[in-house]
Amino acid sequence: MWIGVLCGLAAGALWGMVFIAPALLTAFSPLELALGRYTAYGAMALLLLSPKLTTLAHRLDRGDCIALLRHALAGNLVYYMLLAFGVKLAGVAPTSLIIGVLPITVTLLGRHDHGAVPLRQLALPLLVVAAGIACINLDVFLHARDTGRPLWQTVAGLACAAGALLCWTWYAVDNARYLKTNAHFSSAEWSALYGLATGIISVAVGSVAFALWHQDVTGAAGAASGRDWGLFWTCNAVLALGASVIGNQLWNVASRRVPVTLSGQLILFETLFALLYGFLYRQAWPRPLEAAAIALLVLGVMWSVRVHAAEDEIAPA
Repeated sequence: MWIGVLCGLAAGALWGMVFIAPALLTAFSPLELALGRYTAYGAMALLLLSPKLTTLAHRLDRGDCIALLRHALAGNLVYYMLLAFGVKLAGVAPTSLIIGVLPITVTLLGRHDHGAVPLRQLALPLLVVAAGIACINLDVFLHARDTGRPLWQTVAGLACAAGALLCWTWYAVDNARYLKTNAHFSSAEWSALYGLATGIISVAVGSVAFALWHQDVTGAAGAASGRDWGLFWTCNAVLALGASVIGNQLWNVASRRVPVTLSGQLILFETLFALLYGFLYRQAWPRPLEAAAIALLVLGVMWSVRVHAAEDEIAPA
């Protein structure tokens, strides 16, 4: 289980980068950001799969293809578009901390899964996590005027972040359940197939978008509008390799080794690293409420890990 915890932590460190990219690439739309990242991910997955692509294709059944399709949409494309909208409209901190509610939503959705710790044993750790989330949201509202954003924009951004939260909650639980009941692919193979499926969908959606908005795309690309395509593809390549290829493989390992209720807690590492990267990006120390939120979130996660470890030790062989 501890290997799963460490893999979940490493995946969170890589996933935290995705909150910074929309802040760096403000001249690009969320659709362009999502398609760019996942087209690069699909190309890398194809390269990784090329030596055994034919063999893996023969092992795919109808259920696998449906699972890859729904996970590619909910866990990648739709989720990242909503996340990017949230960052652009409300900022990095509010978006990352709305999505930081994942430990609670995933735990609640997976509470009936095999190996899940009863909620009464997780009540106090979840209460600590909720207190941390309350601190950071209080900080956001106290400093809302400092951002200069109109209220409607912040509300729209928070709504998009909430939509991203719903997408990833469902994906995290459904993916964990599918991996536990379908062991005919390794974590690395499933991650690569997941990336390839996302890349194929991204190319299809991108082709339709380009056909519909060809003039807008070519006009913006040729104008001096701050659209740095070199930076765009560099950022997307880094995200594709780090957050998608490596991060998703680490998460698949974690999903197979820990109960769903604990995997929900481990997702919180994504929020913590997103906050860290956000502080580095704005070159500022966390404010008192932000520091309190981080301390409470770490305490809640570590407490939950200890509860699961104790339950694992007394579980019958």
